[in-house]
Amino acid sequence: MTSEAARPSEAGPLPDLAALAKVVARQRAELDRLQEKTATSVVLERARGALMARTGCSLAAAHEELQRRAEEARRTLLEECWITLGDLAPSGRTAVRPPRADDVTDRPPSPAPPGAEPDGEALARFARALVRVGGPQDLARCLLDHLPPDTGAEAVMIFTRLPAGGLELVGHAGVDDVLVEQWRRVPPLSGIAALDALDSGEARWLENTSADRWRYQLIGEPAERWPTRAWLPVTNGGRSADVAIGVLRRRTEPFTPAVRRHLLAAARLCAGPLRMFGIRQDPAIDAEAEAVRTVFDRLPGASVLLTPLRSPSGDVEDFRVDAATADTSDAVGRRGRELLGMRFLECWPGTAGEPLWQGCLDTLTSGQPYESEPFARQHVVAGGGELSTYSARVARLGDGLVLNWIRHDPSDRQEQRLADVQRLGNLGWASWHLVTDEVNWSSQVFAVLGRDPARGAVPLAQLPSLALPADMPAVARAVTDLVLEGRRCDVPFRSPAHDGTRHLRLVAETVPDDRGTPVEVHGFVQDITAQRSAELALVASERAILTQQGVLQAERTMAARLQDALLPLPKEPVHLSGLRVDIAYLPAQSGLNVGGDWFSAIQLPDGDALFVVGDVAGHGVDAVAAMALLRFTAKGMVITGSSLTGALARLNALLLHSRDPQGTATMVLARYDPRERRLVWAQAGHPPPLLVRDGEARYLDRPFGMLLGAADTARYQESECLLEPGDRLVLYTDGLVERPSECIDDGLERLARAAVLPGAAGSVPLGRLLGALLEPEQRDDVCVLDIRVPGEDERPA
Repeated sequence: MTSEAARPSEAGPLPDLAALAKVVARQRAELDRLQEKTATSVVLERARGALMARTGCSLAAAHEELQRRAEEARRTLLEECWITLGDLAPSGRTAVRPPRADDVTDRPPSPAPPGAEPDGEALARFARALVRVGGPQDLARCLLDHLPPDTGAEAVMIFTRLPAGGLELVGHAGVDDVLVEQWRRVPPLSGIAALDALDSGEARWLENTSADRWRYQLIGEPAERWPTRAWLPVTNGGRSADVAIGVLRRRTEPFTPAVRRHLLAAARLCAGPLRMFGIRQDPAIDAEAEAVRTVFDRLPGASVLLTPLRSPSGDVEDFRVDAATADTSDAVGRRGRELLGMRFLECWPGTAGEPLWQGCLDTLTSGQPYESEPFARQHVVAGGGELSTYSARVARLGDGLVLNWIRHDPSDRQEQRLADVQRLGNLGWASWHLVTDEVNWSSQVFAVLGRDPARGAVPLAQLPSLALPADMPAVARAVTDLVLEGRRCDVPFRSPAHDGTRHLRLVAETVPDDRGTPVEVHGFVQDITAQRSAELALVASERAILTQQGVLQAERTMAARLQDALLPLPKEPVHLSGLRVDIAYLPAQSGLNVGGDWFSAIQLPDGDALFVVGDVAGHGVDAVAAMALLRFTAKGMVITGSSLTGALARLNALLLHSRDPQGTATMVLARYDPRERRLVWAQAGHPPPLLVRDGEARYLDRPFGMLLGAADTARYQESECLLEPGDRLVLYTDGLVERPSECIDDGLERLARAAVLPGAAGSVPLGRLLGALLEPEQRDDVCVLDIRVPGEDERPA
């Protein structure tokens, strides 16, 4: 059932539906969690109470006994509770056969041999799901959903034994409505596998359709639809069986021993919920129910008798249809007695969460009748859908409810549709008769204008007085042109209100007489406050975005100029101490910020060469300033005789006491002695240099060194490497190797592969290397020093 209640207008801005939906979703999830926790506690309490009543032990002893049984049988505590509840035999029940020695008693079963246990995790999930089951129909769906795929289960049917013999289908899943109707009631005939399983108290495994059809009447049209099937009796502690569960499969192979054990264990778990449902009824109760249904058969209109279905925690989860009039039809066209035994939300799923559902719950609790607002309901007529307007009335009858639907005639529906249009559009119609001065307003006009209906409607000539002084002239001109010239009016204006200012819109036209003279004006007044507020907010947001873009662009321009001044990039390769150095600096392609990557390549007074590559965390002016501080200080320290490790230690202290004490940076310092071709280097949290020699690439072993600015007790070490003619050394920042959602080791391996020409002893030029590594959307700055040692046949620079 789908419904749309005709509610009164509510002035004010529209709520943030997305935010409300998130809040409702969180609250619903928390409510479901609490309900499941409560239901689980109820099952545990009932199991402990049953054990106390049976053995006379205390509450603590009952809990310990349940835990001991669960551990010895390798079950969860919840599974053991369900089994304990299922072992309760109701008083006055006659056993089908005498108990045997291997029947289940109060003592726990012996542990199964290794490899004989069913799927424990699947059974544990099934046991947890059972606390949410509210009836046999729910149980069938839950069982089918939680049987592991290796069982091959395609459908589940649950039959209960009737007092006069025979069977009644009380739950099903995976079968169509035609088959359900055919097998809803089964007389006490021979050749029924489910009855045979109940009478014998033992499972029936039907695994050969050709042989089984001679012994049993097989369910299905055709019977080959399910080549294999199992009928499992649900016993009361091994003493009697009232319910048979059928598991139907499309697989042709027999049930394996493991599958059989799992199905039997699952059926045993079902005994507890079935015992709590109490699905068997006394014959006198059946006769009384049939009398009520006969009365409903003769009642006119659409009415149903509903019985609440409660969860183990006592909450109403749904209602069962126990009687229905012949004129009652559900969302898919089922009528009258076809609805008996079905769930209310199964027949009318659109009712969930609507006022009618809450009205049913309130009436059940308080006993006060409930009458809904008029709503539209879709129902099936002659195979097609028809939309009609109804009202619903709910009254309590005993422990249940009587729900009536009252259908409105076409004039009522037309009035309701007009009311819906006005409410949804937040507008109201109005008319002014220019000859008789009669004024008619709908109730929605008073709501839109915020005017008390007791003060009456406003004549057309006084309508401009409802606007703010600044908008009165525009409204007055529109009304004058409307009355004198018959010109259509569509004018926005503002009106004062107790909660601020309302933005309104007046749309009207004239109705002339046979001589063309306007005699009547009709139109509507609409509240467009929410729309206007959204437009103003959008304009303000666009202005703020433009302002922010200007600020960011100015900052980028200033940072870029500052970076160019502090970090000039040579246009040609640099020759230092007999080495050729190619330098590349590529800023990020996305964003407005400038990064803090930098380099230094200078020749020291003693003829050595100093190489530095560093990266300051962050972007923007602060990063450029920190870069300049570290770059010039590092060069100055090494030129004045400081060791590489000493320079890093002092730079770490300098960064800790800078303007941004939270700032960090990484760095590589390398000093090259051309006389011995010896490279001494140290690092502070930076990726290692890449050495390419004789067509092979490897990374230098990193000496110990902490990130600059990370701690005031940082320690640094040096490492050295002897370079050979033809060697290539690549110093770089992490933007060359890092990619989002990727380990940096993958990027380092990618750089090592790209730096070597396949099948040759040479190495890839720097421009080609960068083209192979960088992505089109580069997210970080990249700085590279490509240092080459001339070969034996090359002339040093």
